[in-house]
Amino acid sequence: MHYFTPNTMLYLEALAANNSREWFQEHKDAYETNVREPALSLIAAVGEKLPEIAPHFRADSRKVGGSLMRAHRDTRFGRDKTPYKTNIGIQFRHVAGNDVHAPGLYLHISTTDVFIGAGTWHPPSDSLLAIRNLIVQQPAQWQAVLDDPAFARWFELSGDTLKRPPRGFDADHPLLLDIKRKDFIAMSHIAPALIEQDDFTEIVCDYFRAATPLMRFLCRALRVPY
Repeated sequence: MHYFTPNTMLYLEALAANNSREWFQEHKDAYETNVREPALSLIAAVGEKLPEIAPHFRADSRKVGGSLMRAHRDTRFGRDKTPYKTNIGIQFRHVAGNDVHAPGLYLHISTTDVFIGAGTWHPPSDSLLAIRNLIVQQPAQWQAVLDDPAFARWFELSGDTLKRPPRGFDADHPLLLDIKRKDFIAMSHIAPALIEQDDFTEIVCDYFRAATPLMRFLCRALRVPY
């Protein structure tokens, strides 16, 4: 089944060039047809397969407040005051968390980049400490995540890191580069044309399966079921 079409990217390009509330409202039908409707259909399709991949992660196909991240940007604290995001963000979050910092599986679509992600972005300090502690306590299990053939082939770790070792951790630890991470996210950039494929649901789910070692480790650290 087709979800996104070439018109999806054309709409995102047009939004980037005309990022105003007036333009968005005038082209609301185009947003519904090219972004929200196909995204919600994809979320529902992934949701049918997610229980066999990661049963404690949810696919929520509601129009508002679900897996499809809102189009409006929070402009209160940034210099960029354009009101709308020019990408499609879809997150399948753990049932134990309901914000963007919770462990999740993610799909990002924009005119400049399409990628699939997994992990936890900017986790709160207690969660970050729990992940770092588990790496120290079970280094072989963390190394097994990095060495897993499917994970290593399809993903690479990304995100922000500290310049110095976090307080209380050995500066000579062999896994220090990972202990210094502030984000535990894995990313895989994919060809934009894949979003138009009939089997895009299967493609996304294959990546989510490959992320299992990381997600299982993070859930263990945070004491939530995978």
